[in-house]
Amino acid sequence: MLKIKSEIKIGFGLYRHMLDDAHLRFAKQLGATHIIVHLCDYFNKNTDSYSDNQPIGDSSRWGIASGEIWSIELLQKIKTKIEQHGLVWYAIENFDPKHWNYILFNDDRDQSESKKYKKYKQFETIKQIISNVGSVGIPVFGYNFSLTGVTGRIIRNDVRGNAQTVGMDGINDMLTTPLPKSMAWNMTVDPDAKGIHQVISEEQLWRNLNEFLAQIIPVAEASNVIMAAHPDDPPLENVRGLPKLINQPDKFQRLLDCYLSEHNKLEYCLGTISEMTQGDVYETTKRYALQDKIAYVHLRNVIGKVPHYKEVFIDEGDINIKRIIQILEDAHFKGVLIPDHSPQMSGGSPWYTGMAFAMGYINALVKNNNT
Repeated sequence: MLKIKSEIKIGFGLYRHMLDDAHLRFAKQLGATHIIVHLCDYFNKNTDSYSDNQPIGDSSRWGIASGEIWSIELLQKIKTKIEQHGLVWYAIENFDPKHWNYILFNDDRDQSESKKYKKYKQFETIKQIISNVGSVGIPVFGYNFSLTGVTGRIIRNDVRGNAQTVGMDGINDMLTTPLPKSMAWNMTVDPDAKGIHQVISEEQLWRNLNEFLAQIIPVAEASNVIMAAHPDDPPLENVRGLPKLINQPDKFQRLLDCYLSEHNKLEYCLGTISEMTQGDVYETTKRYALQDKIAYVHLRNVIGKVPHYKEVFIDEGDINIKRIIQILEDAHFKGVLIPDHSPQMSGGSPWYTGMAFAMGYINALVKNNNT
């Protein structure tokens, strides 16, 4: 039977400190055609972070948020470097927490003039960033409307071959300890702030998201940038005393319905969706792919659901990755797939070998589907 050539693209994600020739060559060698960049420096001024791997979300803070406004000049310089390696800069993933902490933590019970002004200034900053991103031709901006970020995971060595990986083993102290006012996500945004964040309701967080979309999507439309929302990781009801927003599959639809636009889409993290306690990962994928609401996909495999799960090699978890790719093909998905995380493999370069294995598996499945 003759098959139509797939329009799925194979991408690769890089942290800011990895935007050098060596890592871009590595991505190209693995078969990537598109690059997703975490432009926020999660490891800024923190020598204890896991800079050779993903940020873990354990008891260690990440870095100190800088709040840098990414200029057209900076973005164009990075884009040129990426293109010199025959790659396409497809998306930026995540704002710096200092770009929008007053937006995220907005509380209708506390509307002082100072806080309202700071929130207004942050909206202006984000609008400028999205405009800059559009000016240099980066088509997608991924974001995670989360107060606490990735929190409560632990390092473990219980996947195939005793490889090092991450996961959750129940509710631990990190998940229940109140979030200091000095922090947003896992990063420090105000080292001088004292006390803890006041608890807000889930409905307050939805109101904050509605305001964000109403302010930002029109700018994204004018700038030809798609805003792509990541689900909450881990997808619990609350973390550190604060609510999670997109922690079940149906809540994606609520987000999409908040602002109807072709520029309001999803950063579809397959592992996080599989960790959710409700829904079916295959039906969920089909539902949003058929709506053409998936901008790009994080591919990783897991075993278990919150609060007991672990990330595993891409070929051995609860998710049939081949079936997911077929669902995306059947829905005529034209976006990008990237490996999300991978267990660390033995040898001199644990991150490189783990990611190479994941990329090879994804590439083979996509190309085999074209046969």
